[in-house]
Amino acid sequence: MSSPVDMLCVVMPLLYAALVLIYGLTFFRANPVLERVRFPLLLGTAILHLVYLADRGVMLNHPPITSVFEIMSLLAASITIAYAYIEWRTHTSNTGAFILFLSFAFQTVSSLFIRDNIAIPEYLHSFVLGFHVSAALLGYTGISLSAVYGFLYLMLYHEIKSTRFGLIYSRLPSLEMLETMSHRSEIFGFAMLSIAIGIGLLWLPRVFDTFSYWDPKLVGTLAIWLLYAIALGAKRGLGWQGRKTIVISLVAFGFVFLSMTVINLYLSGFHSFH
Repeated sequence: MSSPVDMLCVVMPLLYAALVLIYGLTFFRANPVLERVRFPLLLGTAILHLVYLADRGVMLNHPPITSVFEIMSLLAASITIAYAYIEWRTHTSNTGAFILFLSFAFQTVSSLFIRDNIAIPEYLHSFVLGFHVSAALLGYTGISLSAVYGFLYLMLYHEIKSTRFGLIYSRLPSLEMLETMSHRSEIFGFAMLSIAIGIGLLWLPRVFDTFSYWDPKLVGTLAIWLLYAIALGAKRGLGWQGRKTIVISLVAFGFVFLSMTVINLYLSGFHSFH
C-alpha cells in the first residue's frame, strides 16, 4: 500500500474528530471564527475522503467494498456527503455534530481494523459494481438522515406540547426546518437509490449466472423504493406535511432497517459477495 493511502487512513479520523468538535462547540455557543471555517472544512474532509477511497481502489485494483471495514469507510463518506448537501440546501448547521459523529465513529473503526484484500472474486474488481454500491449507500444514508431529522422533529414536537425546554432542544432548528431537512434527505436518498437500482438491473444480470429478479435483496430494495415513491408523491400531490409525513418516513425507514439487517444477513442470494 502506498504511503499516501496509509497517511490518509490515519488523518481521516482526526479530521472527523475536528469536525465534530467544531460543530459541537458552535452548537452550544456562537463563535464567528469557527462558524466561518466549519463548512469549508466539511467540504475539504469530504473531498479528501473521496481521494482516499479512490486511491485505495486504484492501488488494490478493486472498489472499497470487499470487507466490512472498507464499507464502513464508504458509509462514513456517504454520511458526510449527504449531510453537506443538506446543510448547503437548508443553511442550517445545528445538527452537524450529531450527524458527523456517525462519520467519525465509522471511519475510526475502519482505520483501526482495515486490511488489504488482494485475493477476491473477479467481479469485485469491477468499478461499475463500486458505483452501484456507492449509490446504494448514499441512498440509504439519505434515508437514514431523513429518519434522524424526523426523530428530532418528533422529540421537539413533544417538548413543545409539554412546554419543557432544555439547552439541546432550544438550539435545534424549528419544526418547519427539521421537516424540510428530513424531506431534503429523503429526496436525496430516493434519487441515489434510484441510480443504484438502475445500475443493478442493467449490469448485474451480465455478471451473475445466478441472477434472479426475485432475489430477496432486490425485491426488498424495490419495495422500499416504491414505498418512498408513494410517500413523496403523497407529499406533493396530496399536500401532506408536518407530523403525518414524518411518521410515514419513520415507518418507511423501519423497512429499510429490516432490509439492511434480516435480508442482508439471512436471505441474500447473489448479493452475498464474501
